[in-house]
Amino acid sequence: MAKTRSRVTNTLRARRFAHGEITQAELARQIGVTRQTIIAIEQGKFSPTLESALRLERVFGVPVSEIFKLLEDLEEE
Repeated sequence: MAKTRSRVTNTLRARRFAHGEITQAELARQIGVTRQTIIAIEQGKFSPTLESALRLERVFGVPVSEIFKLLEDLEEE
């Protein structure tokens, strides 16, 4: 069975660069996950836990809904 991409899209990579070009490793350290987890989230292969999403909200100073979007929501815009 082939893996499917998440129905959630994100702006994580762009936010890292806009936030002083923070590295994947540094962001991972700040929210308590591995760099591989950050890579998987950015690639849409993995959706973060609620706890990690809320920690990302804190790091970037924006609501979770500005970092993550459901594909259905984007299709309605």
